[in-house]
Amino acid sequence: MRIMYDVIVVGGGMIGASTALGLAQQGKTVAVIEKNTPQPFTVDQLPDIRLSALSLQSVTLLQALGVWQRIEQMRCKAYTDLSVWEQAQPFNAMARFSSADLRLDKLGYFVENRLTQLALHEALHQFDRVDWYTQHSIHAIDADKGSVTLSSTDNDAELIEAQWIIGADGAQSAVRQLCGIGQTGWQYAQHALGIIIALPQDSGATTWQEFRPSGPVAFLPMYDHYAALIWYDSAQATTERLQLDDEALYAAVDGVFPTHLPRGFSIVNRAAFPLARAHANRYSVGRVVLIGDAAHTINPLAGQGVNIGFKDVEALLSVFAAHEQVSEALIEKEYERKRRYQNALMMTTMDMLYVAFSNDITPLKLARNAGLALAERAGPLKRRALKYAIGF
Repeated sequence: MRIMYDVIVVGGGMIGASTALGLAQQGKTVAVIEKNTPQPFTVDQLPDIRLSALSLQSVTLLQALGVWQRIEQMRCKAYTDLSVWEQAQPFNAMARFSSADLRLDKLGYFVENRLTQLALHEALHQFDRVDWYTQHSIHAIDADKGSVTLSSTDNDAELIEAQWIIGADGAQSAVRQLCGIGQTGWQYAQHALGIIIALPQDSGATTWQEFRPSGPVAFLPMYDHYAALIWYDSAQATTERLQLDDEALYAAVDGVFPTHLPRGFSIVNRAAFPLARAHANRYSVGRVVLIGDAAHTINPLAGQGVNIGFKDVEALLSVFAAHEQVSEALIEKEYERKRRYQNALMMTTMDMLYVAFSNDITPLKLARNAGLALAERAGPLKRRALKYAIGF
């Protein structure tokens, strides 16, 4: 059986679902291929370990798609202030960024990934022109013809076709691999340990990050009295901490995280994540387009991964909105060239920060702290950098 769509979106995560929703709102017929659908929301659920710092630009996109109100009705946490410093006595320079510097009431939001995905899925289910394939795996792709061969749980093959196939299926993208698109990248020496904690009081509206030679530690406020701690360290050290019981992990956190962390918290959940950088050699081939983590993964040092993914979505949707007929040349010119350059620039910037702060060399300590002190007093340049970070 052969079925024809305007667009096939492979991957129904935050990036794939927002792309599918934007295209459906443009009147296109869309097939969404996604096996893992998000668990429904209930108010008594504990917070998920996977969350993102959504920039105001990303929130603006979600508002335009009509889903931000759904997220707010579930739960999210606005933050107004960001502090960055280095654990390098006796220097201790600090750079502080505040929404008040830009005359805004917030810098962004911390939102659990599942809730953003869930809101997008709920909106997508309102469209009759969107079909879901939740029991299928991709068997083959013909990038020139725009066809996807699916295999289902009962081993029946099904062929679906489209003008365009969008690969939004994450860092291990089957779309990218089946289309023979190579990538460059590497695994970082550090892993990240994410720890959800419950505090004795509201988590506040300030997020902070302390740089240490072994890797940074960070505090991310969540809704109500919950927060997330992010602890970068070697793979071995991270694995060992992951296996600690709650009492021992509390003691480990208490001995490393700075005094800015409120005392009297309890451990709710924890998980470890390897860190990797990867960049596809190209974002499109034939009728196939890569987007989000399928095209690029970035060091999560500044929480920009999902935000540059949403910038991909915004750019790709604008191409389809601006042209009645979208050609391969248009995709290459108006989407790939623009986004690949901007993503590479962001990835390089994060790598420079990673290398600059992940060592204990005294001259570099002096230079880093001088840089943080300069950033604190930079005035207009500081505000410009903050505007870029939040997407303004």
